[in-house]
Amino acid sequence: MKGPGLFSDIGKKAKDILTRGYSSDQKLSISTSSASGVVLTSSAVKKGGLYTLDVSTQYNYKNALIDVKVDTDSNITTSVTYLEDAPNVRAAFLFKLPDYNSGTLEVQYFHDHAALASSVAMKRSPVVDFSATFGAHGIVFGAEAGFDTASGVLTKYNAGLGVKKPELDVSVIVADKGDTIRASYLHHFDKKQNSSAVAEITKRFSTNEKTFSVGGAYEMDPLTTVKARLNNSGKLGALLQHGVKPNLIMTLSGEFETKALDRTPKFGLSLALKPF
Repeated sequence: MKGPGLFSDIGKKAKDILTRGYSSDQKLSISTSSASGVVLTSSAVKKGGLYTLDVSTQYNYKNALIDVKVDTDSNITTSVTYLEDAPNVRAAFLFKLPDYNSGTLEVQYFHDHAALASSVAMKRSPVVDFSATFGAHGIVFGAEAGFDTASGVLTKYNAGLGVKKPELDVSVIVADKGDTIRASYLHHFDKKQNSSAVAEITKRFSTNEKTFSVGGAYEMDPLTTVKARLNNSGKLGALLQHGVKPNLIMTLSGEFETKALDRTPKFGLSLALKPF
């Protein structure tokens, strides 16, 4: 999509380097596709001593993308995303069974210098969420708010500022109704963005709690990426993602506390088999 992107995209690249792929779970997912375009994915996750299984299907029909997911708790999650003929409008309807009040309608609009998004719960007194971003020449300003029509109260209001250039990505977000401020800086060391470093600081005013994190990512080759992160609490994490084959991705991650070396480190393993 064109334009400055959604409010949720502000600071997203920095956040992905610090969080995406890190896990202490064991996960296996296998995807297959048919000639008609149906993609079937089966996943099994071991978290602690618990196992969860789910099966999902994805199908493209004309301008609609249909996703259906069934898990071991007998929940059926369905989303229908409709792409208008104009490439700057996207609408989606999501619902979860057996919770008949879980339906949500989402609409997104993209422009060269603006992006708008809104979601409404499909019930009698819904919560309405709205976000807007405006920007040009790599500078983006955005805000989001949530309104509970039943109580007439704002459930959230956040604001953010982002600066994007080929070699850097800077963001400042005020969240939690002004109680939290988060700033991040992402720097790319090469034009292909194969090696990057990020720093993020978060402060919560109500508790005077501060969190500082640094991290980095390096793409060794098209099939191999390594990442690392460290925060002011002494938690050190590392990640290796490697394509054993073009359609088989292995992700190995670990984390231990440098200030408490007697604690057992956490390790996670993920295997994803994708269709060619």
